[in-house]
Amino acid sequence: MNPGIAGLETGTSPSDGGTSPSDAGTTVLAQVEVRNLKPDLMLLVDTSGSMTEPVEPSSSSCIVNGQTCGPNTWPCDTYRCPTRWSSLQAAMASFLSEYGAMARLGLGTYPENASCGSTTHLRVGLPTSDDETTLKNKAFDVIAAIQGIPNSGSNMPSGGTPTGQSLRFMSSLPDLLTAERADFVLLLTDGVPNCNEAYPYPYPSPQCQCTLNPEYACTYVPSVGCLDQDGSIAAIQELRDRDIRTIVVGFGAETGSSTGQSVLNAMAEAGGFARQCQQSSDCGTGDTCDTATGFCGRRFYQTGNRAELVAALRAVSEKLSKESCLVRFEVSAGTPPQESLQVSLDGTVVAPGPDSWSLTKEGVLFTGSACQRIQAATSTAPMHIEVRALL
Repeated sequence: MNPGIAGLETGTSPSDGGTSPSDAGTTVLAQVEVRNLKPDLMLLVDTSGSMTEPVEPSSSSCIVNGQTCGPNTWPCDTYRCPTRWSSLQAAMASFLSEYGAMARLGLGTYPENASCGSTTHLRVGLPTSDDETTLKNKAFDVIAAIQGIPNSGSNMPSGGTPTGQSLRFMSSLPDLLTAERADFVLLLTDGVPNCNEAYPYPYPSPQCQCTLNPEYACTYVPSVGCLDQDGSIAAIQELRDRDIRTIVVGFGAETGSSTGQSVLNAMAEAGGFARQCQQSSDCGTGDTCDTATGFCGRRFYQTGNRAELVAALRAVSEKLSKESCLVRFEVSAGTPPQESLQVSLDGTVVAPGPDSWSLTKEGVLFTGSACQRIQAATSTAPMHIEVRALL
């Protein structure tokens, strides 16, 4: 079981205090200790050339010498014509200045060169402490690193989108392979993955979906121009196998296209952090809820400008906070119904309800005062939680 955002550990025993639930006729589904350790949240940010395209390419402020500014023409004046990159810089500065202490933050970017080099090192490593001052200082380190990548000139965003290989690098980081806290990679990209030099079906194979425009450009890069959906999902699954979940945030028109949405949806589902819903209003404007699966039509967080990106990052933060009150275990068709579960906090059985807990498809979710009790747990005063199925 994933330890969860609160620092949940399996294999612990309920405390001796309170009224201990009977072991007779029950099966343990989850047994955890909550210490509210901050999660590890590694940001993996796309710095491909398309990030210097304007957010609103049709705006007259984005026309330079009769052409739309961007990576293939003239650099945009970001004061008059914000680019994806300048908007991301502003959004991250705004969000992290306010929410920087929500997690232990780190930063990687990709590609690492002007072509297709995947991530091989971090721009900002994870902190080693959970105290608020350290976390906020690390957040400002992340802001500074992002602000240090210019919108034009040398070291500006450029190259392709080697998403799969960069995600695979994340799965090798020792700091993300922790058993005592929850670990996440937040992938922020403005395009679909490509740049896999090991792609098995090079262009013009019909199994290669060329991601370049015009398509004939794939003749010059027959492997790296192909859509690398399978390779990226495989990398996300490797992270998941190591109890590292991937949060997918799309930024820009390409990620909202039919192909982009299909690819990023699959990546979000594989990552274990897909957007959930009970009704269509939970999914926002222009989206619907698939009540059969409990997922929004857009499984990932789709954004197109600075304000939308800030809103998506806040939604991620809120979900991370809610997960501090979620005890995860495998919920399947064979899982007993809610009324057949016995849940205890520090050895005291608590009944389900709006101020207590409910069974979801991810496990037992605590709400109200029960959630507040759990969130008050610390390393020196942990909370012991046990979930049993009554036989």
